[in-house]
Amino acid sequence: MSLQKGLVVKTQSGFFTVKTEDGRLLVCRIPGRLKVEHQRHIDLDPDFPPADIVAVGDRVQVAELSSGKGEIEIVEERVRALIRRAPVPGGRDSNPSEQLYKQIIVANPDQAVFVFAVMDPAPSPRMLDRFLVMAEDSALPSVVCVNKIDLAVSMGEPDYPRRVFGLYEDIGYPVVYTSAVTGAGVATLRAVLTGKISVLAGPSGAGKSSLLNAVQPGLGLAVQAVSRATGKGRHTTRVRELIPLCGGGYVADTPGLRGLALWDIEPDELDAYFREMAPLVEQCSFSDCSHTHEPGCAILAAVEEGRIAPERYESYLRLRDEAAELPWWA
Repeated sequence: MSLQKGLVVKTQSGFFTVKTEDGRLLVCRIPGRLKVEHQRHIDLDPDFPPADIVAVGDRVQVAELSSGKGEIEIVEERVRALIRRAPVPGGRDSNPSEQLYKQIIVANPDQAVFVFAVMDPAPSPRMLDRFLVMAEDSALPSVVCVNKIDLAVSMGEPDYPRRVFGLYEDIGYPVVYTSAVTGAGVATLRAVLTGKISVLAGPSGAGKSSLLNAVQPGLGLAVQAVSRATGKGRHTTRVRELIPLCGGGYVADTPGLRGLALWDIEPDELDAYFREMAPLVEQCSFSDCSHTHEPGCAILAAVEEGRIAPERYESYLRLRDEAAELPWWA
């Protein structure tokens, strides 16, 4: 039986919609063989974490069984994945190795786009810093999208967006300034999204849906529909989906990203995920420096000299405290 390569664009209730290389959509199941092989890896390798066998964004090879239906025979190796830790059946009183698994939010994303309003609502740099740390942990390139710049212009403060978000440009993150109202920056954002699998996240009220509708009519509405399906609630349908872009590529909304804890980052590892701090760590006098009080700390010196923004250092301290307080199963 010949196999066809494809991309998993939707998962729902044990069914996986695969877009094949010739553009067709097949609704597929996972054969028992793959499930047995996955469990064998878990049983034989204690370092092999339980995780979703197939996730949206996975590259797969499928066998077509009948018109519009198929079976996933091969899951190709993931380049990267955006994950969160989730409970598995058995509860926290059972074997610890069986209590948690890695839930794949999106497999193989090319980039994360974090959308924040410059005002209304006021931006939360600390939330953005959390997102960036999670992206760095997943080796996921990030783009910062600053929306509603028309509000700053109308208040006579056209430079305000860069005063707030310019520090992220200084440390190497691409920053796109947009307005869904005037269309400013929309073409730039469209070019950023085209041809890539992009994970989108941001606080409520940032204007993400309006901005996506400006990029592609109806795109924001489609993302909203998926967001409602993935929302919390006992009777809510669980669905993950990649929304196609007319020019090529996909966007994946991740409403659950807002509540993710830094579950797999130890406090003493956090400095590695702050771009401006990571190169300075080896210059600290102590190898286990916490960058909070130690003499000869290169990070503290950089903050005092203005080479690290105080806001970013404050985010580091707060996230470090959070990581230290998390229970083992968080």
